[in-house]
Amino acid sequence: MISIKIPAVGESITEVTIAQWLKQEGEYVEMDAVICELESDKATFELNAESAGILHHKAAEGDTLEIGELLCEIDDSKAVVAEEKKEVVAKEDTTPSASATGEILEMKVPAVGESITEVTISNWMKKSGDLVSLDEPIAEIESDKATFELTAEASGKLNIIAQEGDTLEIGALICSIEVSDVTPAAKTQAPAPEAAPSESGYASGHPSPAASKILAEKGISAAAVSGTGVGGRISKEDALAAEKTAAPASAPSPKKEDQPVQVFGAGREQRRKKLTPLRKTVARRLVSVKNETAMLTTFNEIDMKPVMDLRKKYKEAFKEKYEIGLGFMSFFTKACCQALQEWPAVNAMIDDNEIVYNDYCDISIAVSAPKGLVVPVVRNAESMSFDQIEKEIMRLALKARENKLSIDEMQGGTFTITNGGVFGSMMSTPIINSPQSAILGMHNIIQRPVAIDGQVEIRPMMYVALSYDHRIIDGRESVSFLVRLKELLEDPARLMLGI
Repeated sequence: MISIKIPAVGESITEVTIAQWLKQEGEYVEMDAVICELESDKATFELNAESAGILHHKAAEGDTLEIGELLCEIDDSKAVVAEEKKEVVAKEDTTPSASATGEILEMKVPAVGESITEVTISNWMKKSGDLVSLDEPIAEIESDKATFELTAEASGKLNIIAQEGDTLEIGALICSIEVSDVTPAAKTQAPAPEAAPSESGYASGHPSPAASKILAEKGISAAAVSGTGVGGRISKEDALAAEKTAAPASAPSPKKEDQPVQVFGAGREQRRKKLTPLRKTVARRLVSVKNETAMLTTFNEIDMKPVMDLRKKYKEAFKEKYEIGLGFMSFFTKACCQALQEWPAVNAMIDDNEIVYNDYCDISIAVSAPKGLVVPVVRNAESMSFDQIEKEIMRLALKARENKLSIDEMQGGTFTITNGGVFGSMMSTPIINSPQSAILGMHNIIQRPVAIDGQVEIRPMMYVALSYDHRIIDGRESVSFLVRLKELLEDPARLMLGI
């Protein structure tokens, strides 16, 4: 019997929470198989089996354990492993068998939204050659707005044509299915009633995903609906029509005096969800910063026209040469680095009774990830070029959205930039990212009338906010930092010349 304990996952991490068991109690696991996910206040980790055998849980999902505590045990005795392997082989012998019909169904990228013209294949959930069932999810596709599941349009053998990461236009060929009757060999099914000799086919009686949703919402059984789609499939139009015909057949309304009080609007259900370790840590630290620092915020506004004109002029050439887009973040990062070197107190931090001045600029970039706000760090940004900054920010942002950031990529940082403008924020007072002493908040760009050389002009203006710890940064330094930032961004040539 092998005991698996909580491993050390980081220098400052003392406890973790069991986010999810990927293998169940009593299940046979192979050596190095991923058995569970652990969450700390900084990242998520996968835990692998240290041996093959029968898994026995010693803690449940949601439990918080200290480093070194017993998590589970694996019974690795030879008799148990041998017996389990026999069962696994027996199960493999009952894989689905298929009777091919000779029909090849081509699946194309469906229309997923009015303004969406292309999608990217983010994940194939099935492999080429796998047997799939009708309406079974086979892939995840992403647009610039959302992620969708692609379901099989027939039962049969899958042949993948487009690979993960490929970007396809709507209507492009994504895969094909050799249509067959997929039947699990280990199960004997009762014979289905004879179908009417109509033109129904392999999809007869099965609703499409859109139709299935409509029928579920209206409480109508698919068996009561006739399909007019390809192969007898129930289309969205069939579901809508069924809704209209089914409405008169509903139960008669009760007498007026028996009717309950009507509640207008949406439902009144409530849901509870446990705070994740990451969310709890973020909450604790934000409250701590508010309580332990003399936080103050100062504002300024920046005319973004010079930067926007420069981007418009060179963005195609920049992308062609460096294979990365030219965004606003590289301009702000470079401008912040130059201003930080001129006003070092903004780049400093307090350590007990000392002020620690940093001669380098490690810029933390706030990113909204699926599990909460994370702040990966761009190291030595002051020595990086525009394309290097853009590539590093893109790399870190992609890892953050996939929950794959390492602890080292989130530790440290001397100054933080957060961009609430991407969500439409006009003005805010960001909270300092402790133990740093300052954070810059970017906001949305709005066309506003401003006075230019005695004339009123319409310019793209952005409010910027600098929240800082008044214990270490004085008003002169904070205001001067923002003024310098404004000068650099309203005259980007200064960034290139370092003046």
